[in-house]
Amino acid sequence: MDELLKLFENFAHLEIGHIIMWIIGGILIYLAIKKDMEPTLLLPMGFGAILVNIPFSGAISQTVDGFFQEGALSTLFDAGIANELFPLILFIGIGAMIDFGPLLTNPKLMIFGAAAQFGIFFTLCLASMFFTPEEAASIGIIGAADGPTAIVVANKLLGADSSITGAIMVAAYSYMALVPIIQPPVIKLLTTKKERMIRMPYEGKSVSKTTKILFPIIITVVAGVIVPESVSLIGFLMFGNLIRECGVLDSLSETAQKVLANLITIFLGITIACQMQADKFLQPATLLILGLGLFAFIFDTAGGVLFAKFLNLFLKKKINPMIGAAGISAFPMSGRVVHKMGIKEDPQNFLLMHSIGVNVSGQIASVIAGGLILKFFM
Repeated sequence: MDELLKLFENFAHLEIGHIIMWIIGGILIYLAIKKDMEPTLLLPMGFGAILVNIPFSGAISQTVDGFFQEGALSTLFDAGIANELFPLILFIGIGAMIDFGPLLTNPKLMIFGAAAQFGIFFTLCLASMFFTPEEAASIGIIGAADGPTAIVVANKLLGADSSITGAIMVAAYSYMALVPIIQPPVIKLLTTKKERMIRMPYEGKSVSKTTKILFPIIITVVAGVIVPESVSLIGFLMFGNLIRECGVLDSLSETAQKVLANLITIFLGITIACQMQADKFLQPATLLILGLGLFAFIFDTAGGVLFAKFLNLFLKKKINPMIGAAGISAFPMSGRVVHKMGIKEDPQNFLLMHSIGVNVSGQIASVIAGGLILKFFM
């Protein structure tokens, strides 16, 4: 009988916080499977949230009955996130996926990537009313919708053991997945139907192989000289792109885009869940961080759209202001969202190449923004 009771004694340690986190994990899994919202991110995060919130879970390192037990997820966290290794390796895969061709054929699109980072610095100022400058800076970077950059910035400024680092990581990746839900209402609110129907014919120009090879090298050197703190971020991203464009490493490029990126994404998602333990996550500060992160995301989207509208005051050849919203770093989700909205307004309006060009410029801009924040606050 005593042996039978031991099987169920863990139920006595089950708290309401654990159950709430199970529900949160279930919601993330539901969104991943039923709504197909970035399942490679949300499903591992959701399942990981359940794993780490089982009382005395063997998935995380902890002391039980005076004995220290090593947890697999905690080991992965220390090996890949606490030292920023996973996010940087993921950047190689992301870089290998990016085609800078649309951007190189129309370099002026880069200004939209810069404009869409407005929400980061606006939110930084707002968050400084509630948090320390370093915490506010880490929260502001959520608006870039760039999970790896958010992890690197938060780890360097706050440390992996900070009480709010987990909330920042979860918010950054969650909002990346929610791009198709968050961005369309903001875009519609700031534009008229006539503006959303503006056609932008794509004048595709051939970009030489030499240009495509030199671009990641030049960007790395220029960004590194101006913002040395961004070298690891921009360097790994551009190294992945160089593998893609050099033409002699096709097998490595394919591996980086598929096997490497998918594998690291799985590890990232389930390992981030280490920071979703109920006693750490269910805090008032977490809700505030999620709210500020959403605020940053919305204002980044709005900044890109409003900047495009401002330029249209002076341009004879009008720009569809929706492409400004693609300046956030959520590649390629944001570019696709803008393209689908254009098709919905006008079935003959193909904005994909323009929106993707802006989207990849946003990827570069968000990394540089992360480097600037590190430069100012470290």
